[in-house]
Amino acid sequence: MKLRSLGISTALAAGVAAAGLTFAPVAGAVAPESATIGFDCGSFGSGTATLTATQDGTSATIDIATDAVKAPFDVPAGSASSTLTLTRNGSDSVTFTGKSNPDIPAGSGVDSGPLTGTVAAGDSLEAKTLKVTVIGITATCNATTAQDPGPFVF
Repeated sequence: MKLRSLGISTALAAGVAAAGLTFAPVAGAVAPESATIGFDCGSFGSGTATLTATQDGTSATIDIATDAVKAPFDVPAGSASSTLTLTRNGSDSVTFTGKSNPDIPAGSGVDSGPLTGTVAAGDSLEAKTLKVTVIGITATCNATTAQDPGPFVF
């Protein structure tokens, strides 16, 4: 009787564990999760940006915090449109876009994201340009350094 009870308990535990794995969220692995890069934004300034990436299947997001572009006036939340263009696998490019930012006080660096884009397994992405538009004014920033510690690999 004890052996039968042990067998049923073991089977039940294995079933629960398998169900847990089946319903666990699929999280993609992106490495590195965070990188820094230098940007030159012309008359809007220059500086560094921290890019933070996440992945969920073929969907990915990148958040940007940068001092390369300073807000000339208070920018209300959700009023900055951003487009980040990245080189994919050293040849073609992919864009991540979004219109999500926190309140940005005048004189502060611009934070934006999440910017959303589509990726495939094995994609290697390195930022090359960032465009930020606020109330019809667009700052175009070009990368001046390579991403450190390296490209995002999905």
